[in-house]
Amino acid sequence: MEKPRCYKRVFEHFDSDGDGKISPSELRECIAVVSGEKLSVLEAQEAVAEFDSDGDGQLKEEDFVRFVDGGGEEERVKELREAFKMYEMKGSGLITAESLRRMLRKLGETKSLRDCTAMIAKFDIDGDGVLSFDEFRVMMS
Repeated sequence: MEKPRCYKRVFEHFDSDGDGKISPSELRECIAVVSGEKLSVLEAQEAVAEFDSDGDGQLKEEDFVRFVDGGGEEERVKELREAFKMYEMKGSGLITAESLRRMLRKLGETKSLRDCTAMIAKFDIDGDGVLSFDEFRVMMS
């Protein structure tokens, strides 16, 4: 099932009053059913406020889709930057074969330096032998 259609069905299910919007209380119910987690009233209000595009205190369907997708592009870039920092050579802003090998080892995966060099080469757009954040981003998409 394609994403938008699936989201639409979920949205309509939790729009219990049928007004075409999800209120903080409806969002609390949605989160409880879908994930088993309980949001406080304040957390639900904050979540709605963060994704509410027209400022009415409720989520339209498009707002709900962005909420479900995890905050959109800005949030994904932030998460990728955090992941990138784990792999990069300390403070260099680049992932080297050695820094990749070190992180993979920490994750329990043993790779040779040659393997790591080959992994980097697949996404090394500018051919400098290391991965910049932009190249890492392409690799992770």
